[in-house]
Amino acid sequence: MSHTIAIDGPAGSGKSTIAKRLAARLGFTHLDTGAMYRAITLFCLQEGMDLNDETAVVESLDRIRLRVSPDAIVLNGTDVTEEIRSVAVNAHVSLVSSYAGVREHLVAMQRRIASAQDSILDGRDIGTVVLPQADLKIYLTASPEVRAKRRLHDEKNTSRQSYEEILKAIQERDLYDSNRAVSPLRPAEDAVILDTSAMSLDEVTERIVEEFSHVSTLS
Repeated sequence: MSHTIAIDGPAGSGKSTIAKRLAARLGFTHLDTGAMYRAITLFCLQEGMDLNDETAVVESLDRIRLRVSPDAIVLNGTDVTEEIRSVAVNAHVSLVSSYAGVREHLVAMQRRIASAQDSILDGRDIGTVVLPQADLKIYLTASPEVRAKRRLHDEKNTSRQSYEEILKAIQERDLYDSNRAVSPLRPAEDAVILDTSAMSLDEVTERIVEEFSHVSTLS
């Protein structure tokens, strides 16, 4: 039986960075679920679709083939690892990921991946929806200002937005994700909540390793 760690949190909280470090440390597979929603958003934009048309977006899923690995996101045979971080995708991914049909499609895919191997999944509804029985649930957060600074200096940020633009986008996404009808952003009841505003990557990683050591000993 595979072991799973769920890491949730708002934009810029360091979920993917920490998940990658933990995966390397523990020998787990890392799955960035947010990248999957970004890939679908990118496809819809490339097709010139009206992203407010939920039916059209959901029906387009039959034409999408995703291959996800720790190092790349491949959309219909093309590596889109960088393209999914564009300003346009940033602006629309919350809307696309709010659609129930999109979430159902990707949640099923995420569960299949997690059931096949020891995995760390990061996103916004991993502990609450995707893997409610995860061995360990972590909710990472930090102040919007700290998260904006991190996003500004993130090597994956190819948008060239200013700090002020990133901060505004983060605040807007926090509001949208926390209030959406389907799978809103919130910590699971049994999640370990970590405010990383004043913590280094090493400190966060060590804390989660300690938490996992504790629960794996009990299981």
